[in-house]
Amino acid sequence: MGKGLIFFCCACTILLFTIINLSVGPIISGRTSIYGYENCAYYSDDYEKVKAGLTEEEKKYDYEWGIDRCKREKAFYNMEYTSFIFDVVIGFVCSLLGLLHLFEVKKELVSKTGLIGLGCGIVGFVLTFIYIIYNGIVYTNYYDTTIYKRDSDGAFAELKGDKYKCFYFDEKGNKYALRAKYSDLIGKQYNYNKDLQEKYTTQEYQNCLGSPGSCQDNEYYPDLLATGFKSNGCKYLYYDFSSEYTINEVTNKDKSDRFLTTLILGLFVSLANIGLALFGFLLFRTPDSF
Repeated sequence: MGKGLIFFCCACTILLFTIINLSVGPIISGRTSIYGYENCAYYSDDYEKVKAGLTEEEKKYDYEWGIDRCKREKAFYNMEYTSFIFDVVIGFVCSLLGLLHLFEVKKELVSKTGLIGLGCGIVGFVLTFIYIIYNGIVYTNYYDTTIYKRDSDGAFAELKGDKYKCFYFDEKGNKYALRAKYSDLIGKQYNYNKDLQEKYTTQEYQNCLGSPGSCQDNEYYPDLLATGFKSNGCKYLYYDFSSEYTINEVTNKDKSDRFLTTLILGLFVSLANIGLALFGFLLFRTPDSF
């Protein structure tokens, strides 16, 4: 396979995968509550005003976590538009130039086409790679709506000895560890699941419904609240999700899938950009080998 054909294939790959990303991107599709106009500077200024009187726990989870979230989501928002638009332009221009040269049109301009491919490939790789990083950070650390974590059976705590140990407790004050992130929402327990809903109608579940929020400051479910569950013979505590929303659709999975799809396709686009830059350089050096 000639260098020119590989150059053309790399450009087409960038164009095709980016068009798909444009149609499924979590920001562009409007499937998340992440917006680019959130004022992170206001949160930072507000934090500086009260910082001196806060405990380390309050600093970390009441302010710093939210400021980091704001900055990262805003960067993710901007990079989705920037990288996708730039990659579409790169893919279209370079694939068109490559196609023309494959049909023996303007072969004397192959070296310039190679130089264009080299520059575009480098810039495209940098932008796409930055997008991938922010996508991964937001995907695994943040969320739209407060949905408590639970396992595939809906449980969030298990009886260990005479106490119920919380599955998702991290450290005191870290309420965010208990909440399902975008990456968690692909699980069946966060979407319509007929079998799980039928389990919730059984006595085993109905007698053992608790609130995961009680695990925020404790590795073990509070003894005062656990007494009744012990008397009911509960081995696990199950999250009573009906108090927050009814799971009768798969919108959570759709949201998670969009993050994952753009992340994976973004990796392929990055590799194609490297290929575009590499073969663009080779065509610039040896245009006769097109």
